[in-house]
Amino acid sequence: MMAEVREPVIAAELKAPRAGAIAGILFSLLLLTSVVLIRLSVPDSPRDPGTWLAHSAKSIRVALNMLPFAGIAFLWFMGVLRDRMGAREDRFLATVSLGSGLLFLATTFASSAVTGALMMAYEALPGEMMNSGVYTFARTTAYELVNVYALRMAGVFMFSTCTLAIRIGMFPRWMALLGYALALFLLLSIGRFGWAPLVFPLWTLAVSVYVLLANFRPQATSTAGVTSS
Repeated sequence: MMAEVREPVIAAELKAPRAGAIAGILFSLLLLTSVVLIRLSVPDSPRDPGTWLAHSAKSIRVALNMLPFAGIAFLWFMGVLRDRMGAREDRFLATVSLGSGLLFLATTFASSAVTGALMMAYEALPGEMMNSGVYTFARTTAYELVNVYALRMAGVFMFSTCTLAIRIGMFPRWMALLGYALALFLLLSIGRFGWAPLVFPLWTLAVSVYVLLANFRPQATSTAGVTSS
């Protein structure tokens, strides 16, 4: 009887981290695909003449439509990190991690919304928009939101999460040290490297895969305990 009661509890404990880790992998793949599509279609400099609006609108629209789903998956990913912290959670660092993660999503969504509005305005009044200065303003705003604010918030999220990982053993020390190096790169490489936005989803992918694999390890032990009971 005790085994029957404990089995659903153990199964629930195992499913939540796995679902969160899978969400982290999904977030990484969606964001990676979105960033690659945008980087291949839009010039690095915000001073470009805007020819991509006429030639690459379809691929950009696909990239923008992926971002809301990536954001939803990232929320689940943050949840699995807190799940692994458990009672050992450092409230200060956990708050910094949560806040920077939410700000990363907010700035990314804001940049996406500005870009989407720019594309809609171009489709409606292409000539008037390009001659009015609206394109330059919107393009620069989207660029600043991603390369100044979103990347920095991603770096802060990585710093705080890696510090928590070292303190409570959430994931290996080498992965945390690598996260420090990549976070420093994001904080200092503002606007200098067009492919810098790939760093954060790649790191998230590595952490999510580790969490997913680590979550399978105690299953055999837990199952054995249930059987013996």
